[in-house]
Amino acid sequence: MRKTIRKRSKQTIFGLPLVDIACGPDPAKNERFGNAHGVIAIGDRATGWIALGGLARGGIAIGGSAIGIIALGGASLGLVSAGGLALGGIALGGLSAGVLAAGGLSLGWPVARIFATLF
Repeated sequence: MRKTIRKRSKQTIFGLPLVDIACGPDPAKNERFGNAHGVIAIGDRATGWIALGGLARGGIAIGGSAIGIIALGGASLGLVSAGGLALGGIALGGLSAGVLAAGGLSLGWPVARIFATLF
């Protein structure tokens, strides 16, 4: 059985805890995964301004699957995204699709072509 971690700061910003950490199952709430919500959220599923987790959603999202303005992860979706599969305005990754794209297989305007025209 996985260890359960739950920590939440008392400080809040706009009603969200400054830091919320939720990893592992919580039988008391009948949750199989830790759901963290905060300005800085760390957990199995994290939602926040800065989110770190297996599934991360937020302004800056870093995780296995990441969705955010800036997304870094195995699969990422965002305005700026990087990862194995990257989708977004600026996409960098093994398979990337976006307005500007670079990677092993990229769909969009190649970043290299833009730099070549500028210099």
